[in-house]
Amino acid sequence: MTINETRSGLMLPEFARDEASHPPLDSPAYHSSALRHPKQPLQYLPHYLTEVTGPLLGQDRCGEHDHDLTAQHDDEPLGERIIVSGKVLDSNGKPVPNTLVEVWQANAAGRYLHHGDRHPAPLDPNFSGTGRCMTDAEGNYRFVTIKPGAYPWKNHDNAWRPAHIHFSLFGQSFTQRLITQMYFPGDPLFYQDPIFNSVRDEAARERMICDFDLESTVPEWALSYKWDIVLRGPQATVFEDDEEDDD
Repeated sequence: MTINETRSGLMLPEFARDEASHPPLDSPAYHSSALRHPKQPLQYLPHYLTEVTGPLLGQDRCGEHDHDLTAQHDDEPLGERIIVSGKVLDSNGKPVPNTLVEVWQANAAGRYLHHGDRHPAPLDPNFSGTGRCMTDAEGNYRFVTIKPGAYPWKNHDNAWRPAHIHFSLFGQSFTQRLITQMYFPGDPLFYQDPIFNSVRDEAARERMICDFDLESTVPEWALSYKWDIVLRGPQATVFEDDEEDDD
């Protein structure tokens, strides 16, 4: 982190991009990145007060069942019920309280409720696949959902995406916003997935995989996974530069 002095004399933080861990803007194995990555040199935009003090996203952004993707319809969705929880941390390992965490995912059959998803798998009328919550005073978040299924996509021959959940976090300002994917341990599709493998550092890839946590399961109701999210610093969770065009 460096400090930038604005014209008004404010001293604001600047964060350099971690080129060693985060995926390159153009990842040739991930074919659609060739159509979306910048073709001209990036232009530096200094951070001003708006970027480092906003957004103001409070608890009123979340409805009663937004954190529970299994309780948003008249009946429960099909699939394996799971709990996903953890902490949101800053670069110093301190909890980030009262920040908005959003998720979106495929259903248990590996299909998104989206007009662009033409995978011939069934839609679930009781599963929309989106949720949100606020972290508590200790930086904790918690979602109840259905374990997503793998799904095919047309990036390469017989290509399948590993099961994953998309996360969006705002941290304490726009400059800390993170969009990433959480994966599940032991997935056999990791080796052939160009999105997962566009993260060049093995340790950084491992930080995208959650941990099964028997202690926090709810007996006879749901298995549980733990996943802490670090917004900046050497232990930062890897972010995406683009969302997938198939999601």
